[in-house]
Amino acid sequence: MTEETIAQRTSHRRAMVGRVVSNKMQKTVVVAVQKIQHHRLYKRAIRVTRKYYAHDETDQLAIGDTVRIEETRPLSRLKRWRVTEVLHRSAGSFVELSDPETTPTGEGDTP
Repeated sequence: MTEETIAQRTSHRRAMVGRVVSNKMQKTVVVAVQKIQHHRLYKRAIRVTRKYYAHDETDQLAIGDTVRIEETRPLSRLKRWRVTEVLHRSAGSFVELSDPETTPTGEGDTP
């Protein structure tokens, strides 16, 4: 097959952009996708979040990464999506370390 026929075959699949909220499974991430829907009666915009289990072949994604997922054949009981590209990597969470000498212990402190 040529690249054009491969692109045509995959063009009908749904694709979404979301944020990784869990990566605790092997080669699987949970991606939260936010959509804005309008209430039928009140016409107010409502933010709806839906979670999808997606296959991550490299197993290198971290929580907070923004990814594009694409619909695929069923890979397991819950996985019907796979990660096609990483749009933005998260910086990761920073852990603040304090010096043990300067940290007050609360016991025996005299003012």
